[in-house]
Amino acid sequence: QVQLVESGGGLVQAGGSLRLSCAASGGTFSVYGMGWFRQAPGKEREFVAAIGWRAGSTYYSDSMKGRFTISRDNAKNSVYLRMNSLKPEDTGVYYCAAVQVPAGIVVIAAGEYDYWGQGTLVTVSP
Repeated sequence: QVQLVESGGGLVQAGGSLRLSCAASGGTFSVYGMGWFRQAPGKEREFVAAIGWRAGSTYYSDSMKGRFTISRDNAKNSVYLRMNSLKPEDTGVYYCAAVQVPAGIVVIAAGEYDYWGQGTLVTVSP
């Protein structure tokens, strides 16, 4: 059983930056693919970014590409989401998720993930 705890959310002005962290425990972190998803008020949960075993295997939603960067530190059992040039439409609860995958695989479908954190709220003011 893997437990995930997100942190780093908060209130930021448009154009600002935040770095979200997700700490994992209870499993062998280095064999898990990790993803970030978000859910805005009144909307469906959407994919943000994902990373495979190795930091070089990443995938982004088109709307976040170039502004967001996903990374991981297997020694710290953590995955991060650096968010730059934030917009009010980036407001929402951000969740990290984990799924055990073969090397080189990046998972972008929420339904494929087995473990989820409780989320951290990001609010971007105009």
